[in-house]
Amino acid sequence: MLFLLFAIAASAMAHHLERVWTDDRGRSTKAVLLKVENNCAILLLADGRESPFPLAKLSKVDQAFIEKFGLDGHDEAPAETAGGQTTPDAPEDNFDAAWPERVSFEGDPEITTMIEDAGEKKFVYESAHYRFNCDVRLSKSVVKGLAVMFEATHRFVRELPLSIHGGKQTDGKYQIILFENKADYIAAGGPPASAGVFIGGQNIVMVPLTSIGVQKVGSGYMLDRDKSSKTLPHELVHQLTPDAYYSPGAMGWFTEGLAEYVAVTPYRSGSFNVRNNFKALVAYATAYGKENTGGRGLGTEINLGSLEKFMLMEYASFTAEPQLNYGCGLLITNYFFHLDRNEDGARIKKFLQAIKAGKQGQAAIDVLLDGQTYPELEKEIAKAYSRKGVDFIFSD
Repeated sequence: MLFLLFAIAASAMAHHLERVWTDDRGRSTKAVLLKVENNCAILLLADGRESPFPLAKLSKVDQAFIEKFGLDGHDEAPAETAGGQTTPDAPEDNFDAAWPERVSFEGDPEITTMIEDAGEKKFVYESAHYRFNCDVRLSKSVVKGLAVMFEATHRFVRELPLSIHGGKQTDGKYQIILFENKADYIAAGGPPASAGVFIGGQNIVMVPLTSIGVQKVGSGYMLDRDKSSKTLPHELVHQLTPDAYYSPGAMGWFTEGLAEYVAVTPYRSGSFNVRNNFKALVAYATAYGKENTGGRGLGTEINLGSLEKFMLMEYASFTAEPQLNYGCGLLITNYFFHLDRNEDGARIKKFLQAIKAGKQGQAAIDVLLDGQTYPELEKEIAKAYSRKGVDFIFSD
């Protein structure tokens, strides 16, 4: 099932790629590449420490990986770089907008064929916001079907009243890399047990075609429009999320909760049913999804431990227990979206505004608490979900 791959993928990648790094003496460690600066790779180790490592001392394979996919300091880069990478002009914050009830991409997406070079195995197609780079030729009807999914997700994310106006474009488009074969996807840096991945350094989403329902039929390809596609929206959310939202205090519970929220919202034929997504969200977190399409399987009695520790958890620790942490991230994020106080998302919006203004960690969470203590917030979350048939148990 697609979800089984998606669930494991989430533990390996959210904002940056986790992989095994090897030095020129053959010693290895598992870490996340944060950025490259001063001729060093800045690695996030499993214990949460950031460690600079000279590029010259990395293995040739790792040096090649950084050259192809590594971070080039884009988080601090100006709006336009030599490589044509740009940050789109962000519209004004939309925190005052209404929460969408249904988001649809209607009509026939305009597709432009940019390159079709069979000798180089390079096929490039563009829609309004995306550039699809593929290693096989796809018919225009297949590309249109894919574009509907991508463009609908883009519209959904942008319409959420959370000012999600981030992401980097290259020559005016968000970059998607599609692979005919899973082996080529893995060779390019995709985690082997994943169905798709967002690579923050290049701001690209890589996906094997089979993960999004594209199957080879004879000499061509067909799109199964009914195939579950949770991987795709999850990774696209990461691609569109502002860098500030990946700050300590939000990275983990909120960034993954948000991506799960979008991914699990019922989708069909270019339309997200946001208004009626609650049952699907709960079914995904507590069981195995609506109609057994995949889920976190946490049950209806969830022992999360300390909410404070959960919200301030190092990201490496967060991804180490994906079923619990991603599932609870979804439920707690959804609480602030729809169940908190006046059910208007007021606190989560103030929290995001504070993060955009530069607050991080506990200082940002203090805005979310809005005068409450963690135990008081735990009681409110538990009370709200108990009415919905889910028992949250918090403990130190």
